[in-house]
Amino acid sequence: MNVEEKSTCAVSNSPDSSGGPETMKRQNYLEWSEYFMAVAFLSAQRSKDPSSQVGACIVSQENKIVGIGYNGMPNGCDDDLLPWARSADDRLDTKYPYVCHAEMNAIMNKNSADVKGCTIYVALFPCNECAKLIIQSGIKDVVYLSDKYHCTPEMEASRRLLDLARIPYRQFHPKRKMIVIDFDSIGPSVERECNGGCTPALNDKH
Repeated sequence: MNVEEKSTCAVSNSPDSSGGPETMKRQNYLEWSEYFMAVAFLSAQRSKDPSSQVGACIVSQENKIVGIGYNGMPNGCDDDLLPWARSADDRLDTKYPYVCHAEMNAIMNKNSADVKGCTIYVALFPCNECAKLIIQSGIKDVVYLSDKYHCTPEMEASRRLLDLARIPYRQFHPKRKMIVIDFDSIGPSVERECNGGCTPALNDKH
């Protein structure tokens, strides 16, 4: 479905056998795979990389999110003092020796004891370095959206490693072109609801 969709409820006014209104569930809700890939894309919006924003989402066998990450500089390293360039005369003046990929951060950010047996959803096919981390962490399935660097040596090495480790990887084919987050879908904002006649509730203790 390649159209923007908003949260709606399908309700029928026809009576059921008990004489009450018949209520039906929504039909356009997100499937699990859409939800997890959307979380990966949303987390990518935290990335400060000006050229590539990539997110990853790790999911347990019970469909619980156990790790989220996006590409960025290591913790404690001032990202205003490190380069973000993709090319330079000196490789040390590019981002590549410094940046942590989304897969690495998702694994390191895990909120469970481990990620063994989990599935990782990621926007780009993992590079060879991330493939090593995926294998060593025990992740058993890779779902990616884009493989635009398919022919590079890093991606060829990645596929070789994943194949040897018998970790399947599959491309995600979205049923809809985009998923819109509309903060007004839950109701009017506090400012408009109050219309200047009340004080918004605050619980800020800082």
